[in-house]
Amino acid sequence: MIKKIVLQNKLEKEEFYNENYINRDNLISAKKELDSSLIKLIMGPRRSGKSTFAFLLLKNKDFAYINFDDENLLKVDDFDSIIEAIHEVYGTIKYLFFDEIQNLPSWELFINKLKRRKYKIVLTSSNANMLSQDIATVLTGRYTVYEILPFSLTEYLTIKEVEFSEEIFSLPKKNAEILKATNSYLINGGYPEILHDNISERNYLSTLFDATIFKDIIVRYKIRNSVKLKELAYYLIANFTSLFTYNSLTRNLKFKSVETLEKYISYLESSYLFFTLNRFSFKHKLQNSSPKKIYIIDNGYIKSKAIRFSSDYGRLLENAVFIEFLRRKYVQNETLFYYNCKQGKEIDFITKNITEVTGIFKVAYSLDDKLTRKREIAALVIAKKELDCDNLYIITWNKEETILLNDDTIINVIPFYKWVLTKKQK
Repeated sequence: MIKKIVLQNKLEKEEFYNENYINRDNLISAKKELDSSLIKLIMGPRRSGKSTFAFLLLKNKDFAYINFDDENLLKVDDFDSIIEAIHEVYGTIKYLFFDEIQNLPSWELFINKLKRRKYKIVLTSSNANMLSQDIATVLTGRYTVYEILPFSLTEYLTIKEVEFSEEIFSLPKKNAEILKATNSYLINGGYPEILHDNISERNYLSTLFDATIFKDIIVRYKIRNSVKLKELAYYLIANFTSLFTYNSLTRNLKFKSVETLEKYISYLESSYLFFTLNRFSFKHKLQNSSPKKIYIIDNGYIKSKAIRFSSDYGRLLENAVFIEFLRRKYVQNETLFYYNCKQGKEIDFITKNITEVTGIFKVAYSLDDKLTRKREIAALVIAKKELDCDNLYIITWNKEETILLNDDTIINVIPFYKWVLTKKQK
C-alpha cells in the first residue's frame, strides 16, 4: 500500500513540472540555502502555494515527494517502511519533500531521525502552531522557516501581466492599469488557483474556508460543537479590522465560557485564517488585557462569505496593509501593534524593534474629506509625541503628498500600491 502511494505521489510530482508557475518573492534567497543542513519548513495557509514553492525550490534536484494529506499514510506505525518504499520507487535519494507533515503523528521525531541520516529535508505545513515549545525543543537549531501567504500585490500584477516600476507610475495610462488591477486585488484577494485557473472567486474561497475549518480545526482538535466554531468564524469575517474583547464575544455569541471562545480563536489563528492584533503599551500586562483587532488572511474571503457584500474600501485597505506587514516579516504583537493615544485617537499600526517604535501608520482610503484629513493628522501628531517617533505615514488609495506642519513634523502620504511595490517605506 505504501509503495502504491509513493508511486502516485511521484506521478503528481512529474505532472507539476508540465505547468508554468511564477517564482515567489522569496524563492531566490531560499534556493541559496537549499543545500545547508537545516530542515526547510514552508508554512502558510492551505492553497497559498506552499507546495508550489517547494517544487520550485527543488527544481532540477532529484527528490522524493510524499503528501501526508493521504489518510492511509497516517495509519503507518513503522515510519521506516515509508523510507523503504521511497527507495524502492526512487532508488538512492538525497532530498525529501514531505507535504502537510503536521498530519503525521510525532512527525518531529521521524524528521529528526531522517536528519541524522543526512537527508536534505523540505517540509510544508498549514498549522501555525506546529512549532510549539515541545517541537521546537526536539528540532532546536535544526530548521529554517519560510512563510508563504497568498499572492502579494507584486505577484498579482506579475500574473496579470501589468507592468509596474517607479518610472511607469508617472505615466497616466499605465498608472490607471495598476490602479484597476489593485482594486481587483483589494476585493478578490490573491489566492493562486483563482488566478491560474480563472475560476469563481466566491465559490472557490467559500469552499476553501469551510474545508480549512473542517480539516484543520474540527477534525484535528476533535471539536464537538462545530456549529459554534463556524458561527464565531463567520462573525469575525463580518467584523474584520474591528475591535473585540473575549468577554464581549462570549456574551454576544452565547459561548458557555471565555476559555472556550479563546481556544476557538487560537484554533482559527493556527489555521492561518485569522490574526489578532494587540494594542501597544509599554506595560505588557495592559497589552494583553486591552481590546484586540481581528484581521483575515486574504480579502477574498470577505466577499466569499458575506451575505450582502458591501465594498467597505477603507477596511479592505486596512486588512491588505496588515497582511503586507506580515509579508515584510513583522510579527503581530511583537513588532507590530495598533495603538490608542491617551486622548482616545486610534493609530492603525505601529512598528517597533526591541527598544523603540520605528513607524506610526494610519490607513485612510481617501483624504478628500476635510474632517477625515484633520482627524488622521491630529492622531499622528499626538502619537508622535507619546511614542517619540518621527516616522509618520498615511497609506491611502491613490493620494500622494508630503505634509509639513509648523513644528517641522513630516507626514508621508503614500498610495497603497506604491507602498507595496517600492517597499521603501517601512
